[in-house]
Amino acid sequence: MDLGEVFLVSLGGAVLLFCTWKLLRVTQQLFPKTWYPVPKSFFSSLGEWAVITGGSEGIGRAYAFELARHGLNIVIISRNLAKLETAAKEIGETTGKEVRVIVADFTKDDIYEHIEENLTGLNVGVLGKLPNTRILNNVGIIPSHTLRKLLDIEDLEQRITSVINCNVKGLMKMCRIVLPRMEKRGKGLILNMSSGVAGVPCPLYTMYGASKLFVERFSRSLQAEYKSKGIIIQAVIPFGVSTAMTNFHKPDMVTFTPEEFVKTSLDYVLVGDRTHGSISHQILGWILQAIPIQILHSEVMQEKLSEFVNKSVSGN
Repeated sequence: MDLGEVFLVSLGGAVLLFCTWKLLRVTQQLFPKTWYPVPKSFFSSLGEWAVITGGSEGIGRAYAFELARHGLNIVIISRNLAKLETAAKEIGETTGKEVRVIVADFTKDDIYEHIEENLTGLNVGVLGKLPNTRILNNVGIIPSHTLRKLLDIEDLEQRITSVINCNVKGLMKMCRIVLPRMEKRGKGLILNMSSGVAGVPCPLYTMYGASKLFVERFSRSLQAEYKSKGIIIQAVIPFGVSTAMTNFHKPDMVTFTPEEFVKTSLDYVLVGDRTHGSISHQILGWILQAIPIQILHSEVMQEKLSEFVNKSVSGN
């Protein structure tokens, strides 16, 4: 066998190994219960408490309920005391776990000392930085329910500050509060909510998509820093979930209720540093990545996307 044949055989072998590895990764993403089963006691073994931002409604409330069912006491944080108290009562009565509330508006700067004081002494095993259903960490904010170009957003200056405070600063601040104690104990779980629109540069979601891309990159880099300390930090990247943020879009094959999405996403906590949280959202993510960027960024696509989303929001 001459040198050329050796090179071709080696190249073929390398390609085969790469394809086998990719196929293995696909099956791991599609069948997490088989490859990465989560023990029943996993969540309660991390600590006594779960802290959920945006926990009064939507995805955050669903995470609070599900983690309470897994044996954790819950702290829910949001800006509306009445909604917090209602959610806390429902979670406590349904699960029998202790539920505390902290009132905080993540678009503001002066909330973190108050939050940290209220978390002092709690053995926090799970942080869910998830979305608060306003115009998700789970607190999050979207500049506008309807799709608009950047300069067409109303009160743009205020929206810029709110998006950065809520989607970016809030994420880092909450991690800064809970991470030291997790590192000291050598265990913990942080779930930071990103968005499927962060998968590619997405016109009309410019500010929101960019802030959610930050969530993913920050989370994955932080996981690389603290994985050896026994801490799991995962970016959760859903597409359609029926919440106020999506105008309660009717659930279908790719749009889940918050409860449905949370149950499936928790099956993925051991899969890796990022997950779409369900089989259908994972497939949708692959499809989105395969579409040429020139098509996604075309004026025709922007017009069609804007028309579809704005029609859905208006209910017409």
